[in-house]
Amino acid sequence: MWASMSGLYGGLCRAIAVGDPDKKCVSVGQLWQALNQGRLIVDSDYPLGPVRAPGRPERPELVDPSKVPRRRLGTAGGRAALVHAIAHIEFNAINLALDAAFRFRDLPEQYYHDWLSVAVDESRHFRMLSRRLEQMGFEYGDFTAHNGLWEMAEKTAGSCLERMALVPRVLEARALDVTPGMINRLKQAGDEETIAILEVILDEEIRHVEIGSRWFRYCCDRQGLDPDRTFLALLEIHFASGIRGPFNLPARFQAGFSEREMAAITHS
Repeated sequence: MWASMSGLYGGLCRAIAVGDPDKKCVSVGQLWQALNQGRLIVDSDYPLGPVRAPGRPERPELVDPSKVPRRRLGTAGGRAALVHAIAHIEFNAINLALDAAFRFRDLPEQYYHDWLSVAVDESRHFRMLSRRLEQMGFEYGDFTAHNGLWEMAEKTAGSCLERMALVPRVLEARALDVTPGMINRLKQAGDEETIAILEVILDEEIRHVEIGSRWFRYCCDRQGLDPDRTFLALLEIHFASGIRGPFNLPARFQAGFSEREMAAITHS
């Protein structure tokens, strides 16, 4: 249990380091409870340190993205592999949300509240998907996975503006685009249990990306930068070949993308 008063950054750092997924989810819940009960002090002298890989279990084996097998949703094994892949994304997303709160200092209190709330949601998503995997006869770690999300966290560790632009607004926003297609394919396979989980995740990911959009614009305002122009310039640097469609425009607009941004992305 957390002490009567604990440090925010120390607690975030310890939660990131937890390797067991269930214990990490418990740590996130305890941090969230402590925050809402006013039991977290801002330990601003807590050392930032270099970016380290977050705690994770020995499995799944991490491989190059090109070596992760394609998932055929017409088979039970293929659907389980899809659920596993999404569970792995959600596990990474817990660490990403925690690191966003840990790494960037001297921001308004709402920033830390927002990102810890995202970690809570991602923990719940991970648990839902883990239970679904068990129902399908598998567990987290039974399939290979890749580390692309965390690699981008490492690249953007020195800039809150870049982190907000490139992790929630590019990598996590991809879920807004591809999840409706997954749901349609799962409908053809009659997998209503997985569909119900993905519908919850899709709805809540809109809020997560919107949080990224809001704090990205906050960082731009603080530096006197035009948000649209800055975002598109970062895409040119980090995603020179463009972002693949199709795009879920209603969800993206809800999540804080501007018409100017989406016009440039869809025509790139």
